[in-house]
Amino acid sequence: MRLFKYGFTLLTTILLFQTGKSQDVTTVEASSSDISENLDLEAVASLFGEAEDLEDFEKKLNDPKTQISNLDLNEDGEVDYLRVVEASEKETHVVFVQAVIGEDEYQDVATIDVEKDDKGETQVQVVGDVHMYGPDYVITPVYVAPPVIFVWFWGPLYSPWRSPFYWGYYPPYYRPWAPYPPHVYRSNVHVHVNVHNSYHVTNVRRSNTAVNIQNNHSRNDFARKNPDKSFEKRNNSGAKNKHDLSKRPDSKPSQRPNTGTPSTGKQVQKDWKPSSNPNGGKAPNKVSVPNDRPSNQQKPNSGQHQKPANPQQRQKPTNPQQPKKPATTPSRPVQKPSKPATAPSRPASRPQSRPKSVPRRR
Repeated sequence: MRLFKYGFTLLTTILLFQTGKSQDVTTVEASSSDISENLDLEAVASLFGEAEDLEDFEKKLNDPKTQISNLDLNEDGEVDYLRVVEASEKETHVVFVQAVIGEDEYQDVATIDVEKDDKGETQVQVVGDVHMYGPDYVITPVYVAPPVIFVWFWGPLYSPWRSPFYWGYYPPYYRPWAPYPPHVYRSNVHVHVNVHNSYHVTNVRRSNTAVNIQNNHSRNDFARKNPDKSFEKRNNSGAKNKHDLSKRPDSKPSQRPNTGTPSTGKQVQKDWKPSSNPNGGKAPNKVSVPNDRPSNQQKPNSGQHQKPANPQQRQKPTNPQQPKKPATTPSRPVQKPSKPATAPSRPASRPQSRPKSVPRRR
């Protein structure tokens, strides 16, 4: 009877342990995230200010080294290629950023209004697509210096740009990658945003001409096929657009380990570091990010060997068995003293004659 009680107690303990273990697993789940969290429009605005022309802008958007986008609208396990097309009317240009989601299927992600005002100054606004970001989500960047792309728009070398790439046909540099958990993407994409610029979120779009151009050239194949995935249907908490959604406490990156997939049900990578920097640090060789390489003025506590500024100050360990070499290198090699010959049986020099003072024996 006592043995039976002992076995029953042991079985109950094991069951409780397994139940507690399973409960711990269920608490470590990825928090739900919105589609709009997978492309940061501030990063898009920053790249636009660093591009030379629209062809270069499209290349920066799809660079597999920086991985600016995390969108996978067609849920094929690969981030969608973003093509760039343009339409203009007089002094107003509208740049369309469209996700390539299938054969002859495209979805507007954002548009960029480029327009000259009455003073001749170029104004830029990045407008999120209504289906993706909700209505009236507009970012107005103020660049620290006039972007080079402005010169291209209003210069003699301008020609309308329409991406030649489509579903199944991409540029040689492009290699698709798998999407990451949205909270990981949000934590890492900010290194590609030029912090010297300003990005003002507003709900006012300045150009009516740009609105008319967008209505005539937009593509919304994903929105047409998936009306239930509009921003309004995805978010029933009262958030009007992406800006309101970002104010919610649960929209911040989760600190819990992620073992699941985002709300779209895609296969994702769990640990993401930009391939341009395996250490997960800041992107090198970009104007938008301060240089994090150690300088001679920094404290040499990074674990790396610090070389002295003057090569002549470099000192090598002294060998006690050899004489210390002079600091400056002689113009010709120093001749070492010749080694003595083998031990002579007689002195090297001997007197030529005997001293006269010594008497001779008889």
